[in-house]
Amino acid sequence: MSYDIKMIREMIKKESAFVDDLFNEIGKVIVGQTYMVERLLIGLFTGGHVLVEGVPGLAKTLTISTLSSILDLDFQRIQFTPDLLPADIIGTEIYTPQTGAFSCKKGPIFSNLILADEINRAPAKVQSALLEAMQEKQVTIGDKSYALPRPFLVMATQNPIEQEGTYPLPEAQLDRFMLMLKVEYPSLEEERLIMDRMTSGTEFNVNSILSPEKINKTREIMEQIYVDEKLKDYMTDIVFATRKPENYGLEELKDFLEFGASPRATIALMRASRAHAFLKHRGFVRPEDIKAIGRDVLRHRLVLTYEAEAEEFTTEDAIQRIFDHIEIP
Repeated sequence: MSYDIKMIREMIKKESAFVDDLFNEIGKVIVGQTYMVERLLIGLFTGGHVLVEGVPGLAKTLTISTLSSILDLDFQRIQFTPDLLPADIIGTEIYTPQTGAFSCKKGPIFSNLILADEINRAPAKVQSALLEAMQEKQVTIGDKSYALPRPFLVMATQNPIEQEGTYPLPEAQLDRFMLMLKVEYPSLEEERLIMDRMTSGTEFNVNSILSPEKINKTREIMEQIYVDEKLKDYMTDIVFATRKPENYGLEELKDFLEFGASPRATIALMRASRAHAFLKHRGFVRPEDIKAIGRDVLRHRLVLTYEAEAEEFTTEDAIQRIFDHIEIP
């Protein structure tokens, strides 16, 4: 087994060599935001989708559009509004009088990278159309099904400030997202650098680093990253502690958590931990990988009770207590 692990380490170190070049290219345009960029890559490399919550002006659109140029992927931005229709996303059939036949006009969903801007501003029917495409990796137009391009990543955004006129995503739909990020303001030094860079009048060109074929190959390679059996138990215990906290000596959480994370969280935790290790050029997962990505995997999957909300107890508090209490193997 030790010989196999050594081979995996060498292979991952070789195959992940592009990661540093990738971050260098992104750094030509984006100042900071390493956390968001890492999570987008984790979603892209694992086939998951990312929900981002952050105030306007934090370079969410610029980040994903820059990433599309570096990765040589198609990119579409969809602005979600109350009058948006499902056909505006997935496409529709158009009748041609000259031939008497219907032809398919594909919507913007047929791209590799999708920015679903302010997803909570569209009604449930439109949200469902997008989330079905995310889950099934295909859409149905008329009586035909069309496969979406691979790789395929949806980055949906929510504005935490304005809630008037929004349609919050139900928990069942939130569960379809692999990660939920909370993007913060840049530091003082980063803000100064952003000001200088964006007011200099200079255009920043980036080079293409990866191809879609290389991304799909990377997904297969990451599945070979070694995960110890004890770490698999650790991940399972973390998820189970959100459902049955009293079984793990966390009786105080029983009154605060109405519903815990689904089995999708366990799968996402495993895949995301491997991807996090890959970005660090490692052929094996450490507990630090699980703890680093765990909050992003769990924060949108926990449903709090009214008592928790009354006491201003958040999902972040619950996750912190679980990680503090469950022993690291």
